[in-house]
Amino acid sequence: MSNYLHQFVYGIYPYIALAIFFLGSLIRFDREQYTWKSDSSQLLHRGSLRLGNILFHIGIIGLLFGHAAGLLTPVWVWDTLGVSHSLKQGVAMAAGGVMGGLCLAGMLILLARRFGNARLRAVTTAGDKLVMVWILLTLLLGLSSIFVSASHMDGHMMVLLMNWAQHIVTLRGDAASFIVDAPLVFKLHLFMGMSLFVIFPFTRLVHVWSGFGAIGYLGRAYQLVRRR
Repeated sequence: MSNYLHQFVYGIYPYIALAIFFLGSLIRFDREQYTWKSDSSQLLHRGSLRLGNILFHIGIIGLLFGHAAGLLTPVWVWDTLGVSHSLKQGVAMAAGGVMGGLCLAGMLILLARRFGNARLRAVTTAGDKLVMVWILLTLLLGLSSIFVSASHMDGHMMVLLMNWAQHIVTLRGDAASFIVDAPLVFKLHLFMGMSLFVIFPFTRLVHVWSGFGAIGYLGRAYQLVRRR
């Protein structure tokens, strides 16, 4: 039974999560555009919003692109560049620790601000609470995995995780087999991370799409404003 569950969670569930992520976002954009926003609470209470936001966003964006580059870059690329698996693991641990620390500091500041003010607590929805708690738990699991990784610096587990991610992306059915023996903290971190894609379309997280879309403004023509 455990083998079937493992195969489902790490071999099938990733595709379910991605399908919900893309289709859910598209449907929400098409049908509920007035809910497509970050629901900023700055007008209600500014407090430490700026500091918390900056730390959180720098950290989580760094983690997002760091995970993408680290997991999806083929192993042969690193081997061709002469980067040993142990060195790559050490760099990943250091970078993940720094970005994770920034993200955690920002998250704690935002949580204290959100739940330490009566007006903000009153407008905090169940979806907001779910997102904040889920990101916090995922982040803590990821930071905890650094200590587990420190006990085996040969890079073997890192390569297995890379193979899992790359087999998922390339639609190969044996992806789950790579992480059968992975430590529990890695498996929980992967599950929590994948589940973020599931809750994404139903919460304020959809505003992330708008952030990527804003890049288009860099090539937009200047707007001319003339006085009457």
